[in-house]
Amino acid sequence: MSRNRIAFQGELGANSHEACLAAFPDMEPVPCATFEEAFEAVRAGECRLGMIPVENSIAGRVADVHHLLPSSGLRIIGEHFKPIHFQLMANPGVRVEDLKSVASMPIAFAQCRGTIARLGLAREPVSDTALAARQLSERPDPNRAAIAPALAARLYGLDILERDIEDTHNNTTRFLVMTADADAPAPGPGVKCVTSFVFRVRNLPAALYKALGGFATNGVNMTKLESYMENAAFTATFFYSEIDGRPGDEAVARAFEELQFFSERFEILGVYPADPYRAQVG
Repeated sequence: MSRNRIAFQGELGANSHEACLAAFPDMEPVPCATFEEAFEAVRAGECRLGMIPVENSIAGRVADVHHLLPSSGLRIIGEHFKPIHFQLMANPGVRVEDLKSVASMPIAFAQCRGTIARLGLAREPVSDTALAARQLSERPDPNRAAIAPALAARLYGLDILERDIEDTHNNTTRFLVMTADADAPAPGPGVKCVTSFVFRVRNLPAALYKALGGFATNGVNMTKLESYMENAAFTATFFYSEIDGRPGDEAVARAFEELQFFSERFEILGVYPADPYRAQVG
């Protein structure tokens, strides 16, 4: 197993690349074309860790990730919150007034609507912000720009024409850190933890209400509850959830016992330290 590599989805220069460098500066970031490939790189031992975005404070949850987590064979061992800043970049010598179109991910367009509208730019969607920057570097065009992180401009030799063009400057993406190591150490005593898990309730009246009742009666703070379909079946709704605490806590153990009584499937995906960022915005 490679002990010094971390997989991420996207091109070199993407926000996920920046997140890897910020959280694990001593590890080698490894770009992967898809989330599935990033998971497989970790599962196969090509990388020790994976850095996977799961939600953005403006755009909401990242599509496709939640239904991949239970089947990934990986454990969540950490989280990382990254402030997101987008830069408008172009080939050297290009002026803002020359621009007619801009390329980036749809999620980046959604977060930079104001600048795009002000400049009257046509949108050219691509699969990755850094890919937009790389393609512009490879095929220079005086009328095109890219929206991508600052790292992409440095890597691909582009000029930043306008900085931090996101509409909201508290724009933040949350990443989960994944491992295939079943023996990865658990957080030590006294460490504030988050527990992620999935479940599917039994086919009974008010089963979801009853399954969640134990968290309220035991004073366990549930910070996330999201539903998603499994195998495109409308009758098989799964729930992804996160709580403050760890399974060894007495209150959490009682809540989980009640949840499992009303569920036909229950799986803990990870117990990991809460990022200090939570305290800043809590």
